[in-house]
Amino acid sequence: MEKFNRLLSVIQRSLKDIERAIYGFILMSEDLDGMYISLQNGTVPSNWAAVGYPSLKPLATWYEDLKLRVEMFRLWLVEGNPHAYWLSGFFFPQGFMTGSLQTHARLHKIPIDKISFGF
Repeated sequence: MEKFNRLLSVIQRSLKDIERAIYGFILMSEDLDGMYISLQNGTVPSNWAAVGYPSLKPLATWYEDLKLRVEMFRLWLVEGNPHAYWLSGFFFPQGFMTGSLQTHARLHKIPIDKISFGF
């Protein structure tokens, strides 16, 4: 959730900056210019991609995907553990899976190296 909050913060700050630059309140830096061009071309700006999750999607579908990911975490936070997890919705699914194994091992007092996932 921290990574998503950081990404959302970067998006919010950069959108405010580009709006201010377009209206002439601040200088249009090279980063803002690159972001402006990316937005016009429908691609994810590099400053967002640098703190975001890997994706090859164009901006519109990337944004819809981001909204779904944030909603997944919001529901998890508000309503509690879901019945199923959207693994690809995480920044680092392997970390979540390892954490799940650790939680199960502690709960049932089983050595973690004795359990694994089956697919």
